Amino acid sequence: MISLSAVLGIAAIALGLVLSPGPNMIYLVSRSILQGRRAGLYSLAGIGAGFLVYLTAVTAGLIAVFTVVPPLYLAIKLAGAAYLLWLAWNALKPGGESAFTPRPLPPDPPRKLFTMGLLTCLLNPKLAILYVSLLPQFVDPARGHVAEQSLLLGLTQIVIALTVNGAIVITAGAVAAFLNKRPAWLRVQRYLMGTVLAGLAVHIVTQQTANA
Repeated sequence: MISLSAVLGIAAIALGLVLSPGPNMIYLVSRSILQGRRAGLYSLAGIGAGFLVYLTAVTAGLIAVFTVVPPLYLAIKLAGAAYLLWLAWNALKPGGESAFTPRPLPPDPPRKLFTMGLLTCLLNPKLAILYVSLLPQFVDPARGHVAEQSLLLGLTQIVIALTVNGAIVITAGAVAAFLNKRPAWLRVQRYLMGTVLAGLAVHIVTQQTANA
């Protein structure tokens, strides 16, 4: 069974990633502002399906990573920490672009909205690294049932991502207008998320050093 610290850790990473501008957020915001909330929700359903594809693939393969190739597990942990530091730098550096600046997109029917949401998620490098490099950080083989742990942790991430993205879809227009008039709020969001992500990266590295 997963520990409370593992749940809180993956929840913090999931929240940091979903609030950091990326392909999923940019697509959802643009679609919601330009075509309406219903289009945003269809797109979000496709993104949710993409999460499940990643989770299914990783859950099926994590046992082999832990039991057959321990050095690869170490490499994945360190790569995940490096990725968090890279995200932290991108959040903290000046000149970042707001995800709430809509990109021009043509109107599309529901099936295409779902498919585009799915493809946006599957091709999102943030999600690939999250499931391959970051989620394994919080799975403890000593607790047994590695696949079950990864499944529960992945579902935690999905619930947080869909909840936050759903709120973004519903409020995209109002939030865009609010933030465009208050650039200081964007800076606060970037600094907060950058600090959280950097702290998690340092924790992973120091924990790995202590276990070495």
